[in-house]
Amino acid sequence: MKKYLISAMVIATCMAAAGSIQAQDATGKGYARVNGIKMYYEISGTGEPLLLLHGGLGSMGMFERIMPAINAGRQVIAVDLYGHGRTALTDRPVSYIDMADDLAALLRQLGIKQVDVLGYSMGGIAGLRLAIQHPGLVRRLALVSTVFARDGFYPDILAQQEQMNAGAAALLKQTPIYKSYAAIAPQPEDFPKLLEQMGQMMKRPFDWSAEVARLEMPVMLVYGDGDMIRPAHIVKFYELLGGGKKDAGWNRENMPQNRLAILPNHTHYDMLMAPELPQTVRPFLDGKMQARPELEH
Repeated sequence: MKKYLISAMVIATCMAAAGSIQAQDATGKGYARVNGIKMYYEISGTGEPLLLLHGGLGSMGMFERIMPAINAGRQVIAVDLYGHGRTALTDRPVSYIDMADDLAALLRQLGIKQVDVLGYSMGGIAGLRLAIQHPGLVRRLALVSTVFARDGFYPDILAQQEQMNAGAAALLKQTPIYKSYAAIAPQPEDFPKLLEQMGQMMKRPFDWSAEVARLEMPVMLVYGDGDMIRPAHIVKFYELLGGGKKDAGWNRENMPQNRLAILPNHTHYDMLMAPELPQTVRPFLDGKMQARPELEH
């Protein structure tokens, strides 16, 4: 439990400002009833739609640091995933697959036919499942610090995940994690229940290798060089997407449509504070990474 709490304290530095996303061109916010839950969302800006998916024990406010660079020229749809932020728990377990269905139902209810997706950690896994389960809704997919299988995490991280349960609530009550949660959660008393449900979800084995290999939309993978995800898993993820098979060629004739980026001097915990992150993902999300640019000879 001690190791888990140390990691939790580090994560909390990413969540110190876990409030609503601030934007001058807000076009909507509120709750949508989807799949038996009330999901909170905020829409800001104008342009091509971009769905933001936050990490575990956080909320949409985790993107606050990079929002100015992310939302320029975009209609941003930010959500609080099931049990997080302003979206309360129900009797339903926390599940990546259910989260993906929630997102699909929300988008359809909002009348949004297709989105680009930027997901971080747990939100990245939810975004991956959205692309797998509802591929027609996702145009481009950018995944930050995301795994496709449970064993993608280092063994010590898996051990920490095993320790997450309701009993950790009392130890976390004085940390920014709980204070950020309690400040906006509809039912702050559900915090122990959330920890228990998150712990149960993280213990469940999963491996979506076959489904990842069948994805057809462009995908970008982004990690820190000090991430909690094993480098071998990162490489395998990229290979499943068709990358890393051969040299791209002088004219990029063998260049896959998918991309891989490793941000130096960054960890899993500070990726959403990295100024390099929006600079890395925006060209991809905007479709500006051409497959075969003109080269001078």
